[in-house]
Amino acid sequence: MTTTSTTKSTAALTAALLAACVAFQLNASMLSPALATMADELRTDDATVGLSQTLFFTIAALFSLFLPRLSDIVGRKRVMLGMLLVMLVGSVVAALAVNVPMLFVGRMVQGVTGPVVPIGLLVLRTEIADPKRYGAALGLLTAVNGGIAGVDALAGGWIATHFGFRGIFWVIVVVTAVAALMVARWGVESHPSAGTRMDWWGVLPLVVSVGALLTACNEAGKLVAADWRLVVGGIVLAVVAFGVFWAIESRVREPLVETRYLQRRGTWALLVTTLLTMTGVFAVLNGLVTSLAQNDEVGFGMEPDVASLAFLVPYALVGWVVGPFSGRLAPTLGYRAVLRVGLIGSIVATLVMAFVGIHSLPVLVAATVLIGITYAGIANIVLNGLGIVLSPESNPGFLPGLNAGAFNLGAGISFAVLPALQTALGTGGSAGTAGYSGGMLLGAVITVAALATSFLIPRPASAETGATA
Repeated sequence: MTTTSTTKSTAALTAALLAACVAFQLNASMLSPALATMADELRTDDATVGLSQTLFFTIAALFSLFLPRLSDIVGRKRVMLGMLLVMLVGSVVAALAVNVPMLFVGRMVQGVTGPVVPIGLLVLRTEIADPKRYGAALGLLTAVNGGIAGVDALAGGWIATHFGFRGIFWVIVVVTAVAALMVARWGVESHPSAGTRMDWWGVLPLVVSVGALLTACNEAGKLVAADWRLVVGGIVLAVVAFGVFWAIESRVREPLVETRYLQRRGTWALLVTTLLTMTGVFAVLNGLVTSLAQNDEVGFGMEPDVASLAFLVPYALVGWVVGPFSGRLAPTLGYRAVLRVGLIGSIVATLVMAFVGIHSLPVLVAATVLIGITYAGIANIVLNGLGIVLSPESNPGFLPGLNAGAFNLGAGISFAVLPALQTALGTGGSAGTAGYSGGMLLGAVITVAALATSFLIPRPASAETGATA
């Protein structure tokens, strides 16, 4: 039976971890509407400022690969506090930035906090034994990835307009400081792999492999302006580096990831499903829909702030609301069954966008809300949860880390592939509309592949309460 004191301590812990996740998310979403302001105040162009976002997400992806495992060894509370303090320093540097290089340094330092959500979920997994309560907490924390009910984007635009982009970073400083204090006060230490040596020799080639792939994806996303030698070289380097990683992991006594775990269906099926889901969904909303909404020739000619209010805010809001419910239902109905509901709903929403939404603004908004429910509120939540519950007890941090890398890699591939097809199919008139439709249909096809792969994911029996789906 759960005592009142235990319930209160768990609630305090969840609140502290949620504050940490919110602090990180502000770095990811609050700055999006302020990019033009940043370019103006730093006397540079939009593309250069956009590179600061790319650097932030790239560093976040790379550190997500190994910090969860490091937290298993040296302590999750210690690593969480360390990440928040590093982010605090990076936020101050970015707030004081007087030029682009200083901004880049600040953003890269902030990116170290990339795995805050996976580590937070690992902490809760240790403290909450009841699968339903853990699922609800999982949904609450993971829903932050979709945005803080849309308020972050709106607030970012307002602060940038009235106080400049530096005001946003000072807000992040304050939120991060509060989160660090809450984690220090209510955080719980756990280190299930204490005494194990960290496999830094394995970390290096894995980081190089994923970093090379992300670089290749980012370059390919430039389309006609891309240096395709860099794209091909990045892919080749990624393959070679992963081969080196596999060789190292097969030989060292205490590897970052045992190769037998990489060969498990519970590992590769989940990672492929996550990769395909992100590739199929991410650029549909964050790229194609927002572009169509603002397109004066074949779209709806909306201003950027109006487009954000019409699409991104409802998407984030419904994801925030639905997330805890889907997380709570997953242990009862089965993680895989709930995931498939989310994927099927995302496919339906994307098809509606592709065939009807491109011609009707109300339908496009409604389909965006639907994909906010099915992807942000369901599929995203369950995929993150599966990364936790399918990890082996002897190495609980490795799969959440690799899964976070799959999320980031999928997002990069999505922006490289879907907009490329949209551009290739036409730029004006009916051809322009066909381009948006084609990009969305490709996204739907890739999401169908994710749905098919999801049937290979094994059931996490220990995390469910009798479901057999």
